[in-house]
Amino acid sequence: MTGTAPAQAERRLFDGVLSCELVLPAALLPAAGPDRQGQAAALLGALAQVEDLRKDEPGDEHGELPLLAQRMDAKLDLILALLGRLARQADGLPERALRWSARGLRLELDTATAPSPGDPVRLRLQPADWLPDLVELPASAIAREDRDGATRVWIAFDALRADLAEAMERHLFRLHRRQVAEQRRR
Repeated sequence: MTGTAPAQAERRLFDGVLSCELVLPAALLPAAGPDRQGQAAALLGALAQVEDLRKDEPGDEHGELPLLAQRMDAKLDLILALLGRLARQADGLPERALRWSARGLRLELDTATAPSPGDPVRLRLQPADWLPDLVELPASAIAREDRDGATRVWIAFDALRADLAEAMERHLFRLHRRQVAEQRRR
């Protein structure tokens, strides 16, 4: 089993770049399969358009919505969250705590299913908890650490298309901004 030490993998994936700690539906699949980078870039681009129109904080650049529009927006959010939960139940994609950057991510898996360093994989991930659609990204396991019946794995993205890399950076920026806003509200 060759690979990078966990501390080195942590630096490689997260030093000097924006990252988010999230709980999202995610799984690793065998590397064989169609290239879905175009679909992933399109989905992340569409998410950006939708989220640019949504209001993250009171008093932001979009102004105050009328009360009726706020209620409709809240109801739509609830419906989308419900659809997302139903889709996760249907496809069986488990929610996992992960740390995600434009370079890769770290997540915990069952020891029996965790790849070894150097193994090519496809990451299947639901990038937004409210939208039950998935992206698949080419990646490779770069480090692994067994701990108490689970295994922490570091996954580096492989040769992402420029438009996908840019869309992912924008998506992560929005997720980070939302996390910061939530922390301020608390």
